[in-house]
Parts: sequence; C-alpha cells; structure tokens
Amino acid sequence: MFNYSDALESDPSAKEHGTVKAFKTVGASKAALKFGRVVAVVVVVFIGTLFLPWTQNIRARGSLTSLSPDQRPQTIHAVIPGRIEQWYVQEGELVEPGDTILRISEVKQEYFDPKLLERTQEQITAKELTGRSYQEKVNSLDAQIDALSQAMRIKLEQAANKIQQAQLKVQSDSIRVVAARTEIKVAKDQLQRGEEQFKEGLISMVELERRRVQEQRANATFIDAQNKLLEARNELLNAELEIGGIRNDYRDKLSKAESEKFASLSQMYTTEAEVTKMQVDLASYTVRAGNYIIRAPQKGYITRAVKSGVGELVKEGEPLISVMPARFDLAVELYVEPMDMPLINLGQKVRFMFDGWPAIVFSGWPNTSYGTYGGTVVAIDNLISPNGKYRILVGPDPEDKPWPEALRVGAGAVGMALLKDVQIWYELWRQLNGFPPDLYQDPMRVGTDKAKL
Repeated sequence: MFNYSDALESDPSAKEHGTVKAFKTVGASKAALKFGRVVAVVVVVFIGTLFLPWTQNIRARGSLTSLSPDQRPQTIHAVIPGRIEQWYVQEGELVEPGDTILRISEVKQEYFDPKLLERTQEQITAKELTGRSYQEKVNSLDAQIDALSQAMRIKLEQAANKIQQAQLKVQSDSIRVVAARTEIKVAKDQLQRGEEQFKEGLISMVELERRRVQEQRANATFIDAQNKLLEARNELLNAELEIGGIRNDYRDKLSKAESEKFASLSQMYTTEAEVTKMQVDLASYTVRAGNYIIRAPQKGYITRAVKSGVGELVKEGEPLISVMPARFDLAVELYVEPMDMPLINLGQKVRFMFDGWPAIVFSGWPNTSYGTYGGTVVAIDNLISPNGKYRILVGPDPEDKPWPEALRVGAGAVGMALLKDVQIWYELWRQLNGFPPDLYQDPMRVGTDKAKL
C-alpha cells in the first residue's frame, strides 16, 4: 500500500518540489476536464432553454356531448299512466321517427269504455241538435215579436184614427150645439115678437102657436145636440183610453215573448257551452288514445329500457326508455376553475386528448404534440355549475384535422386552452409565484372590436 509520508522520507527532493515524482509521471486527470465541459454545456443549454417560447395553457377535464340540445341522449317518458302491453324494439336497435316502441293500456276506470270516443261523439251530436232546436225556438219567438210589434203599430194607428174621428165628431157636435142655441134664441125672439104682435092684432093665433112650436123644437134640437156632444166626448175619452189599453196589452205580450226568447237563448248558450266542453273532452280522449302508443321522436338508437317486461305499471311522467340520436355534432363539455374563467373567450383555440386515443403531449409546445385534436370555444356559461366550476362548450376546429369518427357521447376528454406565448423563464417565475396566466387577445379580434367601437 502506497504511503505518501514514506515517499517523502525516501525522496527528500520531492518534499522540496511539493509533489511526488510518480504524480509527475501520471499527469493531470482528463475525466475532470470532460466533466467540467459537460457541465458548462448543460448550463449553457439550460440558460438558452429558458429563453425558448412557451405557450401558456389552462387544463380542464370534461366529457363529450352534442353541440345541439336536440342531439343529446333523451329519455322518453310516459305521458299518461298505464300498463305495458307489448314491446316492439330491442336495445341497440335503430329506429326511425314515428316508429312504434311500445304499447300501453289504460288503468283508469273512467277510460275503460272501448267505445268512449264514439259515445262522446253521439252525445255531442245530441247536444248540437238540442242547441239547434233552441235556435229555432228563438227564431220563432223573433218572428212572433215582429208580428206583435206590427200588430201593435196597426192597432195604434187604428186607435189614433178613431181618436181623430172622435175629435172631429166632438167638434161638429159642438158646432151643432152652438147652432141649436142660436136657433133657440131666434125662436124665443120670434115668439116674443109674435106675442106682442098678437096683442096688437097683427098676427093670428095660429101664427103665434106655430112660433111656440118652433121655440119648443129649437129647445129639443139644442138638448139633442148637447146629448150628441156628450156622446162624442165620451167616445173621444174611450178612444184615448183604448190606445193606452192597446199599448199595455201588446207590451204584456211582447214582454212575455221576449222573456221566452231570452230563456231560450240562455238554454241555447248553456247547450253550446256543454257542446264545447264535450268537444274538449273528446279531443282529450283522442289525444289520450294516441298516447297509448309510444313512438320514436327522431332517428336514433335504443340505448336502455328503464321499464322492462310486460304488465308492469307506469306512472304519469315516469321514464320508459332512453334514445341516442343517430346524427349528432360532437362537442366537448369542459369545466374551468373560476380563477381561469376570465381568460376564456369565444373562438379561443383548445387542444384535446380523448380517452382511448394515445397521445404524446408537450403542453408548452402544442405544435409538437402527437395525438391531440383541435377545437374552438363556442359557448360559455354565465352561471357557475354545482361542482363550483364554469362550463364551456368546445366544438371542432374547422382549420384542424377532424375528430375521430369512433367518438361517442359521454367519452372523457382533457382539454388545454391555449393562452399567450411567453418565454420559459417567465413561465417558471409565474409558476413559482403562483400568478395566473396572461390573458391572450387575438390581434385581429382586438382590431375588430376597436373598429366596432
């Protein structure tokens, strides 16, 4: 074993020169020199790497869904309660719109009648005929009211003519009374002059008697004229009273006819309301009968029967079977943290890794990744989800390669929303300090927004 102190004792010159002759023979180590160079190169490469570009990104996990709500898996529910009678499809079978899936039967007692629709239609027909009879009665009463009104007008005209005749008769009889009174005065004057002339012997007794007779006749004529005047006045009064009686009589008849008319109208309207209600019931029965057959709403695949077997009872609104539309536009449903939500914009680029498709991912260099697919943000929810994150919908990027055709709704996916390009040293500094990523804004989009403003 070599001893350094023994070497110094055997060779005093080695002590003076500060080294050993054997070491001079071996020389300096080349491994240390190479190691130093390697370390220097690694340091230079590392420092150079710090200035390479790095794409900031936000990672989020989600699942595949369809872009349109009508293309997502849907569950067919029972509109009415019933009993399953027969299945016409199997799980996994392709159905067209309107294809029969299953048939159910009625379970409510009020709908057990197999001829319920026919009997309801017969009731509606009978009610409609009843309404028509009321309408005919109303028409007859209208004709009767018109006839009574016309008869009343005729009677009133006759009474008015009779009143006019009575007035004229009263006027003529009044003239006769005046004439008779004048005749009496003349007859009295003649009789008085005759008596004076008879005393003087100017006229005979016969002439005097004749004048007395004329005076009595004038009195009788005056009395007769007064009686006729009173009769004419009574006739006028009776005619005036008769016109009031005619009005009252026909008003009574018209009121009775109108009362019957309004009663018939009320019954007719009640019948029409009953007919309308029965028509609504018939329409409901018809729609209910159509709900006994459960049909496919659109083209799709039967995925799972919630209710199975024959004879099983289902409630109103209970799910029966689920259908997956045959045609759907895929989209990825991602959930983003609230801190990263302000960094997401519509139209932003996103890279995906789908479950079942191998991928080699360099998150900072998306162009060098293998097995990833591109997408663009098409929708952003304004309300936070129950899981405490915001949901975004990402559709395929038309400028990138198409997504695999074998993808199905519900498959998992990991998305990376691409943000601003920075240097690696800045990204390391940001990660160490826990700062959020920088918001990326498309220059073209910013210019468009400024132009709009």
